[in-house]
Amino acid sequence: MGEPVARQVLCGSAVHQALQNAAASPGMSPAPVRFVPQAALLLGTAYEQFIFDTRTVPTRDNLHDFFNGLVWLQFPETKRRLNQLQAQAIAADGVQAVRGPLRDALTVFDENGAVLHAPPELWAALRARDWQRLFVDLRPLWQLARLVVVGHALLEKLVSPRKPMVAHVYQAHFAINKIADLDVWLAHDMEPQRWAGKPFVPLPVLGVPGWWPANEDPAFYADPEVFRVPRGAQLVATS
Repeated sequence: MGEPVARQVLCGSAVHQALQNAAASPGMSPAPVRFVPQAALLLGTAYEQFIFDTRTVPTRDNLHDFFNGLVWLQFPETKRRLNQLQAQAIAADGVQAVRGPLRDALTVFDENGAVLHAPPELWAALRARDWQRLFVDLRPLWQLARLVVVGHALLEKLVSPRKPMVAHVYQAHFAINKIADLDVWLAHDMEPQRWAGKPFVPLPVLGVPGWWPANEDPAFYADPEVFRVPRGAQLVATS
């Protein structure tokens, strides 16, 4: 989906127009929003509130908004639910200098979220931040896993990958075969009270087998600035 949009942009189209053309292409499900120039955003109106009120997404001519638009096209139900919950929180609390817990969690996932279906052993190692076990000892189990990036900022970062990049990962309890099914499930699974607690686990994505050639060498995971030992484990190790 992204390549036709990118080709239009490279040929001179504005990002919002290229995305809108993709949304209207044959075979695409009706998009819940339209893409409009950034100038359409009304002065003094919160971005998320504007999208909710107008069903339009103000779009700049940059990679960040390019990927945001692609996620809207690929995960329309998820993005609509994220926007709905943001708008409800804004209506309840207004726009404050610091986001409340729910808006903060929604923003984290919207920007850097991913969904992972993996064997229980991998999830246990991930939650324990046991990077050696997760990426080296249990490496063959990654063939049974699937990691799907949802966050548009993370997609932007992957254009020029850096080792410290982290995804905030949400667990899928079923095999991810169709993105459309994942989209519907994820949208329905966003229960505000639970999501306010940030039910995500940080995952250094370049450590995932197959995602970066350098991680074929086990020494890749010996970098303590990226693959950090949990604080409790550090205390035990030094006591």
